[in-house]
Amino acid sequence: MSVGITSVDTTSVELPRTLVFSPRANDTSHVLASVAQRRGLLTEHLTGWRVPEGFLVGGPAHLYAGPLFADAVAAELGIALLEPPDDWLTRLPYEALRREIRMLTMAQAWTLRTPAFLKPPNDKSFPARVYLDGTQLPGADAVDADTPVLASDPVTFTVEFRLYVLDGEIVTGAQYAIDGDLDIEPLDGHESEQRVLGFAKDVLREAVDTLPSGVVMDVGLIGGEPAVIEANAAWASGHYAADPERVLDVVLRAAGPSAEAGERDRQFVRPAAERVD
Repeated sequence: MSVGITSVDTTSVELPRTLVFSPRANDTSHVLASVAQRRGLLTEHLTGWRVPEGFLVGGPAHLYAGPLFADAVAAELGIALLEPPDDWLTRLPYEALRREIRMLTMAQAWTLRTPAFLKPPNDKSFPARVYLDGTQLPGADAVDADTPVLASDPVTFTVEFRLYVLDGEIVTGAQYAIDGDLDIEPLDGHESEQRVLGFAKDVLREAVDTLPSGVVMDVGLIGGEPAVIEANAAWASGHYAADPERVLDVVLRAAGPSAEAGERDRQFVRPAAERVD
């Protein structure tokens, strides 16, 4: 897949940018750190869930981390975290989803008495999976009643793909699952590449204004037909076999200096978490 993109300009400031990571390393953080260093960015792996006093970065900071850690440090680092709206999936037409999806509160989800695939839109407050009914969900002692929940008809995705999107354009992607099991392959040269890309481009053409400029969109096949699985924050997503250079471009945009967030992207900035000391 050959595409052209505009990378974050890392030469327009005197001091180099710094890509910050959480203490918990994974394959993607290792890969992104290597790519960032080759570009001349600094990399810092924090050792705790607080930004240390006197912590210095070279220039503007960016972040790759899970949602809870990002909430803990983003404000202190001056980083705007871009993410899709909680209800983004519910705005798409049935033809893009091939299933019914609605937004509930956790209180409403507790009352469900039929099977549904339930997930928190933009965090991991409870496991995303098919629940036989609402009684299987974590209770009020674990999750707030007003927590948003996406509820969808249970479906089977035979193949699942991750697509990285920058300014409405798909810049790289990878297969990450077959029949629900992890199975990683590059999207380049995949037998479903053109079908998946063609479908995703059509979706983005209609929905580009409803997503941040740097984002991840997952697409799967249901009975051989493509459908949107979900959209996620690029700064917290695994890259699988996607091109790490292009992944880094999207991550830098999706979690960068608040002062650099464009006017259009400000509506997609994740609300600052309340800090508890």
